Amino acid sequence: MPRRRRRGGSGPGRGRAASPLPGWGITKADGNHESGAKILTHSSGEPPGGEARAHWIDRGTVLWRAGPAARHFLALSADGGITWRDGDLRGVQELIRLLPGTLSEEQRPAWPHLAAHPAFTVHPEDAGMVREALRGQVVAAARDDSGALVAATGVQIPGVLDDLYATRALTESLGPSSDTALRLAVWAPTARKVELALYGPGRSSVQPMRRDDESGVWSVQGPPSWLGREYTYLVTVYSPGAGGVVTNEVTDPYGLAVTPDGGRSRLVSLDAAALKPPGWDRLVKPPPVPPHRASIYELHVRDFSASDTTVPPALRGTYAAFADTPGGDPGGDPADDTAGDTAGMRELRALARDGLTHVQLLPVFDFATVPERRQDRTEPDCDLAALPPDSEAQQECVARTAARDSFNWGYDPLHYTVPEGSYATGPDERTRELRAMVAGLNRAGLRVVMDVVYNHTHTTGVLDPIVPGYYHRLLDDGSLATSTCCANTAPEHAMMGRLVVDSIVTWATQYKIDGFRFDLMGHHPKANLLAVRRALDALTPERDGVDGRSILLYGEGWDFGEVAGGARFEQATQGNLAGTGIGTFTDRLRDAVRGGGPFDSDPRVQGFGSGLAGDPNGAPANGTPSERRARLAYCADLIRVGLTGNLAGYVLPSGRKGSEVGYHGSPAGYTAAPGEAVTYVDAHDNETLFDALAYKLPQETPMADRVRMQVLALATVLLAQGTAFVHAGSERLRSKSFDRDSYDSGDWFNRLLWDCERGNGFGAGLPPRAANEAAWPYARPLLADPALRPGCADIGAARAGFGELLRIRTSSPAFALGSAEEVGRRLTFPGSAEGVITTHVDTEGLDPRWASVTVVFNATPSAQAQALPEVAGREVALHPVQAASEDPVVRESSFDPATGTVTVPARTVAVFVSA
Repeated sequence: MPRRRRRGGSGPGRGRAASPLPGWGITKADGNHESGAKILTHSSGEPPGGEARAHWIDRGTVLWRAGPAARHFLALSADGGITWRDGDLRGVQELIRLLPGTLSEEQRPAWPHLAAHPAFTVHPEDAGMVREALRGQVVAAARDDSGALVAATGVQIPGVLDDLYATRALTESLGPSSDTALRLAVWAPTARKVELALYGPGRSSVQPMRRDDESGVWSVQGPPSWLGREYTYLVTVYSPGAGGVVTNEVTDPYGLAVTPDGGRSRLVSLDAAALKPPGWDRLVKPPPVPPHRASIYELHVRDFSASDTTVPPALRGTYAAFADTPGGDPGGDPADDTAGDTAGMRELRALARDGLTHVQLLPVFDFATVPERRQDRTEPDCDLAALPPDSEAQQECVARTAARDSFNWGYDPLHYTVPEGSYATGPDERTRELRAMVAGLNRAGLRVVMDVVYNHTHTTGVLDPIVPGYYHRLLDDGSLATSTCCANTAPEHAMMGRLVVDSIVTWATQYKIDGFRFDLMGHHPKANLLAVRRALDALTPERDGVDGRSILLYGEGWDFGEVAGGARFEQATQGNLAGTGIGTFTDRLRDAVRGGGPFDSDPRVQGFGSGLAGDPNGAPANGTPSERRARLAYCADLIRVGLTGNLAGYVLPSGRKGSEVGYHGSPAGYTAAPGEAVTYVDAHDNETLFDALAYKLPQETPMADRVRMQVLALATVLLAQGTAFVHAGSERLRSKSFDRDSYDSGDWFNRLLWDCERGNGFGAGLPPRAANEAAWPYARPLLADPALRPGCADIGAARAGFGELLRIRTSSPAFALGSAEEVGRRLTFPGSAEGVITTHVDTEGLDPRWASVTVVFNATPSAQAQALPEVAGREVALHPVQAASEDPVVRESSFDPATGTVTVPARTVAVFVSA
């Protein structure tokens, strides 16, 4: 779901949020070199109108609600000199006449949010002026019969740029390349001039670049000696935001390396030996798994080792912490446990042995909100561990350095295809060390997913100065869309969409990334994600060094903001992606298991896995007993749908299809195949599962029972059809001390503790005020309760139960049926008691060991008997993993062959197999 991230401010030397110019919706580069662009020259003039309400959608059509007028036209100025003075336009050099027109049947579906706007057609005699007009200032204007100006506004031009240039530009090489000679190219169709600025060593120069008029691409060739040098582009262009013609110095949006803090791009060859860890070219990867078999562990690079005392201090919080020797040989034996002998790596290898298949890394591209040089950062200077567990002091101390410390989630893109430098032992080591990290994870038996954020940028300072008004989505009046938190990009525009595809392919081929998780994917067109999928599927080991078809693709398919409901294009949202093989996170099961939703005013609302089934906490928000029973039945149906992989067509015992079960006005079931569902109960967003249960279970609930409910909740994920997704540390009862939005809460609230002697993070103080203050009255008494802080036995029990669930998941194809047809044919839900959900999978002809697998989720505080007529007359036993479980309670689960009944202890998930 959408997160609130830092909107402005950063550490020294990183990109500061620039100031929006009123009404024009473009953010002018703020003069800070590190923000990605600075204005070198500026021919100023006050633009007329202060808005951009006209839309030039192709070379012949302008849409504009101009109101009644005798004449409509586009006023042009090559030098950006049109101003508004004394009620009229000044500085107009040429005009393009506009005639009344209509949108064609082909145009309407391409511009649904503008379909009601009056259409105007470019006068045929003026059509030859269009290309040159776009390289200067364009103002839409209207006059009445007397010649008086009655309306004037700026013009949005992405549509006409795509119409004129995209066909050719989409096939042109961009950024640095060296197939035959070193070449740099940038798409800047509206620029008056583009030059290449080369820096050092010891000398600087400016190289002219040549424009291709058909594509709008500017390029220059140079000698191999340019490699290693820093560079920028000098783009002379009319900028509506600056109100005139400016020369912007910008980094390369297709650049592959940058200087510390992203001030300049750097020319590198990713094939250079210095940028590869030893053995990189013969990297041995774990076998690929399809989406319906994948289990994913969401991990933040810094969290992984920042608190791990077994990692050398210089390597904590870095890529290099994923191996004890950063240059370790990626071609080595994955079974060799001598590399990366730290607590974190030992645990990752253990998880892989249990059956975990992937690690998903929160953003590792170059982001704007952590200073990349360690000496530029400031960490909290308080003795945080000595403060009371319910104190406000911890969050106050963390807040004082939040803008300059080493921590941020990283959802603040600066350069999309460059590794983040703050995670490297030194910013210039970023490429080699990120590759070594990928290799280290592969060596541990895990494939690597990258969290990517193409839906917005931290500021407009990298992309907009190159083609003003193009790369970011503007609202109808020309203001900047910021529904994602920051400057929304516009991947519906051809060249922004291409940047997404090209960047993904680079990460896949040059960094050997095994999957991509798209942030706020619903802000992308479905067509853009399908283009990514096609580009990946075309990659082959023989030609590209990777099998693109094995690369996972999934993301957040939420539907909100200015694109909601298909307002501008068919979105990459949950239901729209059915049948594509692209996965989406399913919030249905999450809410049903946890209880309530992420934005509840009272966090004590209970769900199936948090006490709704017979363990009320007394909160008024949970309703009357009859309301609780009705909600429990509804939650159970949501979970059943989730256990199928959120299949739209699956028929539940009630006779309703998954698509006929409602969820906040949408269907609960929406996928066409189980692998399109990414099932989870916690993630980096919102409270951790342990913290949610701390709010929701009665405060007097013993820790042993809390552990059981944690394992049961995770079981709904790991024993469901589809992709299983787990937040790092949930298997260890990880807590963030109730912080529901820890994106900038520092290492203290985000601790991932591999040493159980140090606890699980609970009781670290009241969570940061900004996102959590409203819940402090609920949090304070819980944080102060020492009974809610688990010990090593509790953490060990949770980890053991999680590992057993992973081993059960991988022990049988019952949990990876793969298709809607197989799920519909084999998976059933025997009638269960209130607070109990049972699944039965017929594995005849599918599993060589067992004829069926049955799972009983007992969320009640008492033992429950479950009749299983499906296995009457068969030999039924507890799954071998659980028969040898470290949990003595689950070993009490039993089967009575005389009655065909299984009995499952309280707060327990039990798995039975039949021969």
